[in-house]
Order: sequence, then structure tokens, then C-alpha cells
Amino acid sequence: MVLPLSNTPKNYNDPNRPFNAKRSSDDGSVSWLRVTSAVTLVTGGALLLAGKHRLGLAAAATGTSLAMLDQQDTVKKWWAHLPGYIADVQSVLAHVEGAVEEFAHQRARLGKAIGH
Repeated sequence: MVLPLSNTPKNYNDPNRPFNAKRSSDDGSVSWLRVTSAVTLVTGGALLLAGKHRLGLAAAATGTSLAMLDQQDTVKKWWAHLPGYIADVQSVLAHVEGAVEEFAHQRARLGKAIGH
């Protein structure tokens, strides 16, 4: 079963996790990193819609990088859970592969029985 990355456990206790200092947005001030990343992402989207693909992609990548800098703790949690998600996806793919092989085997048997 694969869970969305936004549903990470609330009791995440990793000893390698850095101390979570208060963010500047917690004290009521404006987080300029968040504002900059949002504006850059919107600009990248507008450029992509306007047909400026290279410039839009560069702006979107920059905005994504800035957003990841702002959300370092969340990215670290996702990174820590990524191997589990990959194992879940591999398990699902193995089941699908087995079902496809079984279907092919049954199809071959049915073809022999019908005489095709």
C-alpha cells in the first residue's frame, strides 16, 4: 500500500533530525524565502503557459529549489520514508507482474484448447 507523502507520521523521532528552530513566520513576520519561492513558481508557470519553455522550466526549478530550502524538515522526513515507499511500489509491481504472467499462461492454455 502506498501512502501520499503528505501523510507522514506525526511522531517522527529520528535521532539524526536537526533541532527544529522556530521559523520567522511563527512570530508574525513575513518569510521572504516563501514569498520568493511562490512568486518564482507562479512566474515559471506563466512563462510555460506563454510558450517560453526553457525560461519557464528554469524559473519553476528555481522556485522548487527555494521551496525545498524553506521546507527542509519536511524534505528530510520524505527522504527518510522514501525507501519504504519504494519497497511498497516494488511489491505492487511484483504482484502485477505475477498477474500478467498468470494471464499469459492461461491465455496460452485457452488457445491450445480452442486450437489456435
